[in-house]
Amino acid sequence: MFNAYIQDPKMLQNLNDLGYVSMTPIQRECIPLALEGKDLIAKAKTGSGKTAAFGLPLLMALHVNSMRIQSVVLCPTRELAEQVSAELRRLARFAHNIKIVTLCGGTRFVPQCISLEHGAHIVVGTPGRILQHLQEKTINFEHIKTLVLDEADRMLDMGFFEDIEKIIAKMPTKRQTLLFSATFPKEIEQMCKEVQHDALHVSIEEEKTTSSNIAQICYRVEPSEKEEALKGVLLESDAKSVIIFCKTKVGVSELQGYLVDEGFDALSLHGDLEQIDRDEHLLLFANGSAQILVATDLASRGLDIKDVEMVINYELPQTMEIYTHRIGRTGRMGKEGLAVSFVTPREESFFEELKEANFTFTCKSIGDLNPPLSQPKKALYITLCIDAGKKQKMRAGDILGTLTKDLGLSGSVIGKIDILEKFSYVAIERAYADKAFNGLCATTIKNRRFKIWKLG
Repeated sequence: MFNAYIQDPKMLQNLNDLGYVSMTPIQRECIPLALEGKDLIAKAKTGSGKTAAFGLPLLMALHVNSMRIQSVVLCPTRELAEQVSAELRRLARFAHNIKIVTLCGGTRFVPQCISLEHGAHIVVGTPGRILQHLQEKTINFEHIKTLVLDEADRMLDMGFFEDIEKIIAKMPTKRQTLLFSATFPKEIEQMCKEVQHDALHVSIEEEKTTSSNIAQICYRVEPSEKEEALKGVLLESDAKSVIIFCKTKVGVSELQGYLVDEGFDALSLHGDLEQIDRDEHLLLFANGSAQILVATDLASRGLDIKDVEMVINYELPQTMEIYTHRIGRTGRMGKEGLAVSFVTPREESFFEELKEANFTFTCKSIGDLNPPLSQPKKALYITLCIDAGKKQKMRAGDILGTLTKDLGLSGSVIGKIDILEKFSYVAIERAYADKAFNGLCATTIKNRRFKIWKLG
């Protein structure tokens, strides 16, 4: 239990309010060691509770009255950094004066500088942007007590090792370093030797194959049959949320275009998209305004996408770890999940490796597909975008109140409401979207008129 290590009643009450009833295995192993100031090498995957495993010790060690950066969390992608920041802020709600700053590329540099001028306790960010701040002397790491390397294997895969070395060179040598990684290639071992001192290993034993609540189906196909086979799988399925994985950005773009031409609500996610488009596509997929997300492996780890009913490997990945992460997007929180893989003759050898590693497949023929003779079903929701966000002090309750009290919509037809920095998004059931759109265009929210856009 958390009260074995946490004495602050406000912190314990906040954990209880957030649903932290008992510790996950990684939290149980890491928290006491981190509180002792030990360096840790922890094997942990997304969804294991690792953010709290390092976040709670960070918060407990803070000198809140000292407005200096005391901890840094490095993450491989902006999406993971924002996810970690959001969770740390939730964990820090027990105190009103803890400042956590997120520093990532894809957002403007100057506002970050202004935020840093006012001081911070914890910085979360990507290596490239944090190094830029160090080089511009807009940040000072002289008082760092703890460094966290989250998903270290991905940071190495993405070529961040040199940036990480330069960042660490600006920190005190006497500090605590906590390294979390899903896999441990030789490069990770080398990194640990260079950046840690007498690190302790924490590894939670996990099943090598995925949980039994994910059904895995394969279709052996020729490359020329894949598009039609995919269309058949999608039409035959009742899944309302599907992630389709391709190996390349070009492959994602082409497949998404094909699906849209065929009448499907499909969005794309890959590294060449502008950050604002990536954020919007994820938001529309997460709130049910698009049923399909076609993605590179950017989406297989570190993204907070819940309730994915089906994952499709349009192209098989190159490693077993990536396959595991891909299909792990479905079947979460004990729900039933489905993973479909298309296997071409060239991918047969890797498919055999998966079977030898005890992944269990039901193999079907594309001739078994019996899709109904109908058009693809449309997504349940349409999203309305409002030209106001946190900066204008917009709240979800303001939007909900306007829609229900002023426009007469039932709360049951209103889906997820997301309030971002400059914009707000509300999902409305498709049949009521026009009424909501026209009503919002003609009325005020908080006694002000705002521009409204219809998305999805």
